Amino acid sequence: MPATSQQETQPSGDDQAEEARSETASTGGDPELRGWKKTAFLCLAVLFFTLGVAGAVLPGLPATPFLLLTSYFLVRSSPKLNRRLLRSRWFGPILTDWQVRGGVRWHVKIRAIIFVVAAVGVTLFFTANSLPISSVVVAAACIGILVILRLPAAR
Repeated sequence: MPATSQQETQPSGDDQAEEARSETASTGGDPELRGWKKTAFLCLAVLFFTLGVAGAVLPGLPATPFLLLTSYFLVRSSPKLNRRLLRSRWFGPILTDWQVRGGVRWHVKIRAIIFVVAAVGVTLFFTANSLPISSVVVAAACIGILVILRLPAAR
């Protein structure tokens, strides 16, 4: 049986460094997780994505912070799903603006505020809520609008 050299069985230091760089390149410096941590991060990503989608349609619940958390957990557990989220027609531009430009564009803020006002208006018009319940809905919407306005503007 021929003897194999150590060089053939062991990757060189350059190969190991390149492998580590390629593994961490898509995760912003953090290696992709494995095992139970990966599962936990994927579950958290699903939770925050669900809250982000709910925030996109419910007044008073902001979507952007939850989508940012979704991206944070996906980039560490499933970079492929994170790339898919960034290519999303609905959420991709918001996340890309936040990551690249450091904020949210004004037209996105204005659309979000219009949507919140419209949703609250429709809710109050079609439901016969008591004054305390209506006040809570309006207060939650005002908090949501305040959060939207306080988000930094994209550079």
